[in-house]
Amino acid sequence: MKPNAPTRSTSDPADVAIARVLQAERDARESIERARREAESIAEGARAAARAVAERTEGRIRGVVEVFAQDLTRRLAAIDAEAARMATPHFLGAAELRALDGAVRTLALGLAGLAP
Repeated sequence: MKPNAPTRSTSDPADVAIARVLQAERDARESIERARREAESIAEGARAAARAVAERTEGRIRGVVEVFAQDLTRRLAAIDAEAARMATPHFLGAAELRALDGAVRTLALGLAGLAP
């Protein structure tokens, strides 16, 4: 120590204030780091929740598509069966021919203006 330097006490108000400022700075850095870690944790939780929602949604969509595909397959099979049935010639039996003949006769009389 210089012989003409002023002597300071260990509890100099300036030293106390500097120590408080330095401690406040350390506390602030620690608080910022805690907040950063907490924000990362919250963000990861949100990402995990979003992934879970996306997976559930995708599963539901797949289920709806599967039901639709099954229904479509069933309907197409019914259409194909009906088309095959319609493509097969149907020969009228005696009773059907008599009914057709009667219907044609009634229609012809009606068109001619004669009462059946």
